[in-house]
Amino acid sequence: MPEKRDYYEILGLGRNATDDEIKKAYRKLALKFHPDRNPGDKAAEEQFKEASEAYQVLSDQERRAQYDRFGHAAFGDGGGAGFDFTSGFEDLFSDVFGDFFGGSRGRGRRRGRRGQDLRYDLELAFEEAAFGVEKTVRIPRMAACETCNGKGAESAGGVQACATCRGTGQTTFQQGFFRIAKTCGTCNGQGSVITDPCSGCQGQGVVRKVRTKTIKVPAGVDNGSRLMLRGEGEAGQGDGPAGDLYVVIQVKDHPLFTREGTTIICEIPLSFSQAALGAEIEVPTLTGKVNRKVPAGTQGGAVFRLRGRGLPDPAGYGKGDQLVRIIVETPRRLTPRQRELLEEFAEISGDGVSPASKGFFDKVKEMFG
Repeated sequence: MPEKRDYYEILGLGRNATDDEIKKAYRKLALKFHPDRNPGDKAAEEQFKEASEAYQVLSDQERRAQYDRFGHAAFGDGGGAGFDFTSGFEDLFSDVFGDFFGGSRGRGRRRGRRGQDLRYDLELAFEEAAFGVEKTVRIPRMAACETCNGKGAESAGGVQACATCRGTGQTTFQQGFFRIAKTCGTCNGQGSVITDPCSGCQGQGVVRKVRTKTIKVPAGVDNGSRLMLRGEGEAGQGDGPAGDLYVVIQVKDHPLFTREGTTIICEIPLSFSQAALGAEIEVPTLTGKVNRKVPAGTQGGAVFRLRGRGLPDPAGYGKGDQLVRIIVETPRRLTPRQRELLEEFAEISGDGVSPASKGFFDKVKEMFG
């Protein structure tokens, strides 16, 4: 399967493009490649679908932010399946050209209502977020009624054009020089009414069900990351599209590691003697232990870097590093012999004043006399 092209590249734009630039770029491509203008041209149809998919993501602030952060992995399998390649085009041009592509299409048919978006909080272990994982979850949602296939009527003749608006979904009235249209109150803008409601859904076209879904979580996701699964929300009514499912990632704390972006931080305790004399220590990483030499005279708070031992970038921009921060432990309970030796060490060192602290007190003297 060929690798998907970058959405910005498809529209011929940079990643800092404005909303207006995105709309103009899509309008130009949609006019050029729309199937109505290129009947039978499969290449043009594919380019139209590609441009429509890019526009539907980049024209939505939330989806665009997810794409900028995670790339195609932000949308489940990363494929175009589930994108409505025509609705974006019609929505865009209805604002600009009105009935440019055929006027009031859909009159006399039952209008659809888009299903609601859903949120699912998915808790992951630190390692699952780091390496990526597949999770099977159960999601309660409104789904299309199987008895009536989402139509809401018991039989084909159970849906009839609304007598009030004659199937248009709107009623009009004259006010002075103006002719004003408003949503039909009888059919609520649907254009039709159900005269024989389905026994399975009572005419709603949807019923509540629990859906089992496998969610692919990309490696490197952080706490609070959101993944959008197109069309996995609640079913629409009539011919309306389904809503989307937003998966919000909750990452559990790790007993050894913390993270800042793609960087992992681990604190390693050393004894006073190890820090002073130097030592070879084992450092835990996400992929196992590694040996590290700590030079003699290492100070508390010193940081060593293990390159490439951090987290992968979800958008595919390499891996971060692991930082090892040294914590020098001061002994709390000394045996008489240990105290004797330390006192001797302090005396030899000059009353226990280290070169670093001596320099500090010299500066204090210079400032305050």
